[in-house]
Amino acid sequence: MQTQSPIFDEIAKLMSEAAGAVDGVRREAETVARGQLQRLLSDMDLVPREEFEVVREMAVAARAENERLSARIAELEARLGKTS
Repeated sequence: MQTQSPIFDEIAKLMSEAAGAVDGVRREAETVARGQLQRLLSDMDLVPREEFEVVREMAVAARAENERLSARIAELEARLGKTS
């Protein structure tokens, strides 16, 4: 008595091949999506985090300097008797 028929063997073989094909399609779709995302991000002209942090620190320093100079101007105007 045979435990498995040739039809079931063929069905199992087809299912295995189909699973391999689906996996190949999935990998190809991921590759295409990754490439499109990288192209989109490069077209957006984004800055790296490090550059952003440097510019932010420069802005904080400039704001502090501006406040210091504004206080100095107010002090000098008060000495001259001119108030704005």
